[in-house]
Amino acid sequence: MRKLMTALLALVCVTAYSQKTDKKLETQINEIIKGFNGDVGVYVHDLKHNKIVAINADTVFPTASIVKIPILLGIMRKIQDGELKYHQRVVYKDSLYYSEGDDILSNFKEGSQIELSKVMMLMLTISDNCASLWLQGLSGSGTRINQILDSMGLKSTRVNSRTPGREQNRSVYGWGQTSPREIAWVMEQIVNGRVFTKEASDKMLRLLSRQYWDEEAISQIPAGVFVADKNGAVDASRNEILYVNGKKAPYILSIFTKNNKDNSWEPTNEAWVMTRKISALVWKYLNE
Repeated sequence: MRKLMTALLALVCVTAYSQKTDKKLETQINEIIKGFNGDVGVYVHDLKHNKIVAINADTVFPTASIVKIPILLGIMRKIQDGELKYHQRVVYKDSLYYSEGDDILSNFKEGSQIELSKVMMLMLTISDNCASLWLQGLSGSGTRINQILDSMGLKSTRVNSRTPGREQNRSVYGWGQTSPREIAWVMEQIVNGRVFTKEASDKMLRLLSRQYWDEEAISQIPAGVFVADKNGAVDASRNEILYVNGKKAPYILSIFTKNNKDNSWEPTNEAWVMTRKISALVWKYLNE
């Protein structure tokens, strides 16, 4: 695994060196985010032309539920190593109960069984937090997931919750942390079949394409286009990372916010409105 990740990092260095900034798109995105009441980070990678837009792309932001991508890596590593099986049945225990939110798994009874694959689906598709905590535990620990992230060369992306030694980070960033550029890179490696194995990457990509929460960035993409996505939201932070397989130009887009003044949960939330505008702009700019 270490040799594979070293090779990946070398490839990333070569690719990054050849990337050019799309100045026109950058200007248009800056117009949208101008005056936003909070901090914004945006990263766009036009995969066809290898052009990027990076606005505060290396700033660290709370992940909110986007931490579920690192947890996905952790559980998929266990499956790849043969320690778990994708379709094996696992047993729910009351100690897994998570009181916040409207989780499906938290309504299970002690001793109920469910396939591991369905727990993964619930974590990614409806962002079930009980499923996330369960899978983090089955992955070994937050520490083990962070070791995987470190082996991939990631510096900002980490799991903080229930991870010894990261209590201070959790107080600042919550369950997890990342940067717009790093999480976009992770998504791109999955798209290109470079995380663990091609088979594992393809499985993760399909899981990420089954998104229930599709009313923000995804809503601006035509329904017939393949999209893999994960979003996350807490009061003062609204984020989204997506891969869009546009016929003219496939692309990766990540939008992160923090310290948001608007903490509302209506569709008119300032960060969500901005997310929809940026997503619509990038789609039209690259594919219409």
